Amino acid sequence: MRLASFEYGGRSTYGLAADDRVREADKSFRQRYADLRDVIAAEVESELACNVESEVHSFSDVRFLPVIPNANKILCVGANYRPHIEEMGRPVPDHPVVFIRFPDSLVGHGEPILRPKASEQFDFEGELAVIIGKRARYVSRDSALDHVAGYCCFMDGSIRDWQGHTPQFTAGKNFHRSGAMGPCMVSADEIPDPSLLKLTTRVNGELMQEGQVDELFFDIPRLIEYCSTFAELMPGDVLATGTPGGVGAARTPPLWLRPGDTVEVDISGIGVLRSPVRDESSSIPA
Repeated sequence: MRLASFEYGGRSTYGLAADDRVREADKSFRQRYADLRDVIAAEVESELACNVESEVHSFSDVRFLPVIPNANKILCVGANYRPHIEEMGRPVPDHPVVFIRFPDSLVGHGEPILRPKASEQFDFEGELAVIIGKRARYVSRDSALDHVAGYCCFMDGSIRDWQGHTPQFTAGKNFHRSGAMGPCMVSADEIPDPSLLKLTTRVNGELMQEGQVDELFFDIPRLIEYCSTFAELMPGDVLATGTPGGVGAARTPPLWLRPGDTVEVDISGIGVLRSPVRDESSSIPA
């Protein structure tokens, strides 16, 4: 099952996706469950399949939102593929390197990501994101995947000079509309073993990153185990698992995203998250 959040007819809504088309949840269902986070928390995804409008919309007819537009927590993992650790000159971590993204730093599929006024060092990082389905606190790695609702594509756009201001990544990872998430969440029952997924990132159609999820230094069960120890993970929380080697900052010369570029994060069995690059408007107040 593929679930998506989007805008249609001037309102934020959600529904099912298949074959580049979406069907909105019907009005009575939306009155009971306001958004996908509510649907996931109530564990009624299967009911959604029986409560959709008859009208079908193509992807081009809707404006995609991040899969979970109102996530309580967006936890991201850095330095989690060995090639990326090596290309960035970082030591191999003893524990997962976890940082936080704000919800308004993300856009949905097809929406422009913004190169900020403050920097030209706008970099791409394609990732697999995990959507939590059940409350998780002190979860063991053996039961960790039981707490997953599904998976989606994630573009962890990074402002590299700001990321390097301090040992903490927060500033470089939270510029407004600098990352993306989508287009859909594929339910966990369709992906029983996420380690088999393959991830590629393209810029203007050219392959930049390629990796298998089984190459993660800290695998998904370990990440859930670790994060659920210091935080209570709740339905709809997002966990971005890290990026393979090949980022723009590690190239000679560096390859920064420019206005007019298009970034695609392609994950087997999930789909393609497409993000055009635009400059932040000079009219936005400082």
